[in-house]
Amino acid sequence: MTLRGKTAVITGSNSGIGLGIARELAKAGANVVLNSFTDHDEDHVLAEEIGKEFGVIARYIKADMSKGDECRALIEKSGSCDILVNNAGIQHVAGIDEFPAAKWDAIIAINLSSSFHTTAAALPVMRKAGWGRVINIASAHGLTASPYKSAYVAAKHGVVGLTKVTALETAEEPITCNAICPGYVLTPLVEAQIPDTMEKYGMDRDTVIREVLLERQPSKQFATVEELGGTCVFLASSAANQITGTTISVDGGWTAL
Repeated sequence: MTLRGKTAVITGSNSGIGLGIARELAKAGANVVLNSFTDHDEDHVLAEEIGKEFGVIARYIKADMSKGDECRALIEKSGSCDILVNNAGIQHVAGIDEFPAAKWDAIIAINLSSSFHTTAAALPVMRKAGWGRVINIASAHGLTASPYKSAYVAAKHGVVGLTKVTALETAEEPITCNAICPGYVLTPLVEAQIPDTMEKYGMDRDTVIREVLLERQPSKQFATVEELGGTCVFLASSAANQITGTTISVDGGWTAL
């Protein structure tokens, strides 16, 4: 599956899932635009390294995904956008009656509204090019729920709904829109939480992973960022021309329960 000549814009991609997706798309030949809300030298160096490693054009563009105008400006500054991967997200855990209103607003803005703004800006670019892929990184929590995650669950359910509407509005065009719904993914952030969780429960690493972190994931294995990136490559390929408006769960069987 080659994506040579295509440009992919991946939001929230200077670390974790977004970076893994960007690397797999670059590996498949796509030029990539990395993004986050910071503008450090290391952000730009990261893009340069990906470009050199895979022989593609890779750039970093700062944009705050909590601000609609910056979301739209990201697409404009990218120049072209054949593949849009809406990945940016944050999380906060609290009961509804104790959930800070500012946190609710931030999660909805970054996890949901940003996808609307980037998609609205990208669709005219894709239509002009005569081809496009919108890939929304939702979550298992876009299909099911957990307590104390009201904003995150609401946002991710919204992303799944937005995916369906986008697909219907582009159904007669060579543009598709799908959502990937990961379960628990092994990222540096998750890895860093394991020692504290081991101490809290008095368990060894393997036990805390199986019985605490992956309690709801039947495979008892983390998904990897490479697997998510590979799913994005597939959805961007010609093999997925007629896959649109749906969700693909990469969750080790979580949503099959």
